[in-house]
Order: sequence, then structure tokens, then C-alpha cells
Amino acid sequence: MTNREEEILNLIKQNPLISQNELADILNITRSSVGVHIGNLIKKGYISGRGYVLNQENFVCIIGGTNVDIVGFSNDNLRLHDSNPGNIKFSLGGVGRNIGENLARLDVDTKLISVIGSDVYGQKVVDEGRIIGLDFDHTLKLDGETTSVYMSVLNSDGDMQVAISSMDIYDKMTIEYIKTKRAVIESSRICVIDTNIPKDVIEYVVTNFKNTKFFLDTVSTTKAMKVKDIIHKFHTIKPNRIEAEILSGIKINSMEDVEKASEYFLKGGVKRVFISLGEEGVYYNNGTEKGIFTPKKVKMVNANGAGDAFVAGLVYSELNELELQDTLKFASACSALTVEHKDTINPNMSLENINKKLEEN
Repeated sequence: MTNREEEILNLIKQNPLISQNELADILNITRSSVGVHIGNLIKKGYISGRGYVLNQENFVCIIGGTNVDIVGFSNDNLRLHDSNPGNIKFSLGGVGRNIGENLARLDVDTKLISVIGSDVYGQKVVDEGRIIGLDFDHTLKLDGETTSVYMSVLNSDGDMQVAISSMDIYDKMTIEYIKTKRAVIESSRICVIDTNIPKDVIEYVVTNFKNTKFFLDTVSTTKAMKVKDIIHKFHTIKPNRIEAEILSGIKINSMEDVEKASEYFLKGGVKRVFISLGEEGVYYNNGTEKGIFTPKKVKMVNANGAGDAFVAGLVYSELNELELQDTLKFASACSALTVEHKDTINPNMSLENINKKLEEN
């Protein structure tokens, strides 16, 4: 945004009904020049068409991974170097996309900035997003590239025997592309970042875009290292015990150590810390309230996706200004509903069903 565009945008914020002639008089420029600047602001996404409706909707932006999961299930003992009878399941995944789908099912306007190929998988991702209401308009679509794929083979007991991940396409998300999405990121109420995307892109976003709250999903212990030096830039983080240890540099052997790690993050500038402790629950600390939240146990069918659902619950709660204890209850209900279904994303995820979960507790 140019300095003149910023001046005009600030005047429009003060008076959305201001005319171009009034803008021209205040800034001592011609009305035609104002029209050009207004056109640029519309193209860049800062305002919407006539009436100068400011694009400060109650929406969430996610910058992260989108991939396709292909899982092979063997009917009998797996025989290597041979063809095994079984079933093959195709599903959509990626941490950022998963969080986005959960939010969309919770009726949150969500825009996903990711990267996909021009293949059938990429088209499938976009088509499914359209059905559930997840906005892929700002996702980078690359001709001749293959959408990220994770392929695994499970034995008859359901244990993974071998897997191949093809995720090089994430490296094609560049700072130059992210610069074109400044308006989307800065206009969002919350921007969720997962560490599938390149380190330099994450650093650029949290350092240069300051008008939104950044939430972090660490994804894995290895990928979490990308944000070790910029962890203080995030408003809310949700690492597990090992990731918290890596990011804080504090060896965690006890609950006192968990608290020390959370205090480290808060002193650095993080506003809310949620550390996943597995079956023990979630340790929380926002500088005022801290402790362990232990959700009610549920019958687990598939633990995959529980963390993504929890983050979606945190985002929803922040959007709706829920108190910390209500936030923990809501996010945990999202996780509980998720693990009760065989799919990574429970197709029954909805505000109605989350409220039913909350009433059970």
C-alpha cells in the first residue's frame, strides 16, 4: 500500500460514506487521482466496491499445508515385494486445511493460503472446499506441479509399515507470493500459521504483518524448529510437551518444568499458551490463569486430527471472546467429537453437535 492509499483508507475508516470529491479536497489532489487510488485499494482487497465497505470482516486466514492422504489397508499379514489384497482410502489432509475445514463446519468464514498443483488432487481439494465453504481463492495453484501427497501402507492390525510423503511443493510458496496477500492477512481477525510452509515465509509474515493475531500450530517436533527464534511473535501457541521443550530450551521432566516453559513463552510476548500433555490433558497459561485442564474421556476411534480440531476450537473461542475456561471446554469438545469418528475430520462437526458435547460434561 502506498502512503497516499493509506491516507485515503484512513479517511474512509473515519467516514465510510465520504465522497471522492471530499477526499480530493482534504488531500488537495484531483478527484480523478482519488478514483485511481480507490481502484487500487479495491484491487488489493482493502475495500469492496461502491460505498467503500471496509474488508474487516469477521474472517480467519490460514497459511499452511494442504495435502491428499492415500492409505492402504492390508486384509492379512503384509507380504513385502508382493501384491496384498486390501482396501485403499483417499482423503484430504494437511494441518492448515484440516483446521480450515473444522472452522468452516463451525460457520467461520475461513480463507486458506496454501499451495496446490494443477493435478486431479488439487482440483479435488478446491471442489471439496467449495462444498464445505472453505475459501481456496487465495491458494497458489501451480501448473505442472503435483499436490502434496502422503501415502502410507498399514498392516492388518492398523499399524503403519511404510509411508512416502511428497511435499516439496510447499517450498514453492514464496515471500513474493505472500506479499500479494497482505490485504487478506492484515484484514483477518486471526491468522493461523502451520509450520509446513517455508521458514522464511513464516518469518516474513509475523515480522511484517502486524494488524492481526497470529496463532501457531507446530505440526511436528522437526518442523517446529522453524519458529524457535520467532515464537514471541505469536499470540497463541499449542505445542505438545516435546515441542514446548524444544522451543523453550527447557528440559521438561515434571509439571513444574511445564510451567517454566509456559512462563518462558509468556515473558517473550506470547499471550496464551496451551501445552498438550496427551492423556493428562492440556496445560494452560495466559499470565493470569494457569493449570491443567483434563477433559472427559471419550471412546477413541481415530486420534488423527484431534490437535487440528483443538486449534480450530481455540480460534473460534477467540473470535467469540470466550473466557479461558470456556475456551478450554469448547476446544476440547471439538477434539472429542473428532476422535469419535473414523475420519480425520468428523463430517458431523457443527456448533449444534459441539453444544451437545458441552451439555454432556
